[in-house]
Amino acid sequence: EPEIVIHMAAQPLVRASYQDPAGTYETNVMGTVNVLEAVRLVPSVRSFVNVTTDKVYRNREWEWGYRENEELNGYDPYSNSKSCSELVTDTYVRCFLQEKGIAVSTCRAGNVIGGGDFAADRIIPDCVRAASAGRPIELRNPSSVRPYQHVLEPVIAYLMIAQEQYCRPELAGSYNIGPADSDCVTTRALAECFAAAWAEVTGRAPALAMKVESGAPHEANLLRLDCAKVRRVFGWKPVWHMEDAVKCIVEWTDCHRRGGDIPACMDDQIRSYLRGAEAMA
Repeated sequence: EPEIVIHMAAQPLVRASYQDPAGTYETNVMGTVNVLEAVRLVPSVRSFVNVTTDKVYRNREWEWGYRENEELNGYDPYSNSKSCSELVTDTYVRCFLQEKGIAVSTCRAGNVIGGGDFAADRIIPDCVRAASAGRPIELRNPSSVRPYQHVLEPVIAYLMIAQEQYCRPELAGSYNIGPADSDCVTTRALAECFAAAWAEVTGRAPALAMKVESGAPHEANLLRLDCAKVRRVFGWKPVWHMEDAVKCIVEWTDCHRRGGDIPACMDDQIRSYLRGAEAMA
């Protein structure tokens, strides 16, 4: 008899979506349909949150952040499949879930970073692998700008939205979840921050190297989010800056490399984050 459902499953990689577009749509679109069907058919559900991505918007490479009422039309198969997930969710709300009194929100998070991410073709895992092996960090798109944030930021926001709309269904909607404008930085800036934090822990700063690729698939160059709505409705705001997030990533990675107590490390980071959130309240 679940009352709250949070849908976070996905094929989450842009480059993988070029290699397997059909599988990406199957997972990200029909996967959402399957979860929504379960929500529709289980009478105990009262709150549903669908986590999509900041890449759902039609990217126009403009300087200001996208707002929740901007056009949805992601370029690549991953981004577009998440746009479709948003549309499927909206249809289920209008046709089925609203009349059942189920509060539904979609959350569009910026680029999430954190300890324990081992995925391919992501900047932080690439940094960790290169630094651990004593190799230079290769940057494909050093000038690309992204809204980087530690994974605890959106996770806490998802839980907050699921809880608040359970009590007040009128708060349901679509929400951008992203960092402060000062933390929308280039890939180079993030890699340099990582190198500095890595040097503090290990005494060795990995070098940066440009990786020139011919025929590389299209990826957006500039992406920012306007998060005024989630601040206005819920009073939510990010707690950590990019430097704080990277420091936690290096701390987690060092614990993992040494065979340390990962759950304890994560618990410490969660407590630190929550203390910071309480101090800002």
